[in-house]
Amino acid sequence: MINNIQIAGVHTELTADEEMYIDKKIGSLDRFIPRKNRSATKVEVKLKESKRKTAKDKYTCEVIFHLPHGSITVTEKASTQLASIDQAENKLKIQLKKYKEKHAGPRIHRRLAHKFIRRR
Repeated sequence: MINNIQIAGVHTELTADEEMYIDKKIGSLDRFIPRKNRSATKVEVKLKESKRKTAKDKYTCEVIFHLPHGSITVTEKASTQLASIDQAENKLKIQLKKYKEKHAGPRIHRRLAHKFIRRR
């Protein structure tokens, strides 16, 4: 689990259930970060509510991962807060997998290369 998660609500109040949901969803993404970088990772989650009554996608979830070799930012809009969190989590998984492939040690590259080598 990622320990350093900062959660903020902009134009909205967050309940304890929503904060626990964010901790569960975003906190479990640590398996996509190389082990040596996990302790230095910081995460900011900002949930925003649109002021317009007629907006189709009323809620916005912005997640910023501060990693040792850069940062990853994802912004998603949806009709509910939980849906925006889920969409942001899915996009973060993809981006963190790419980050791990790029910044992990040579072992992971050997494992990936071994998958694609044909045996004769």
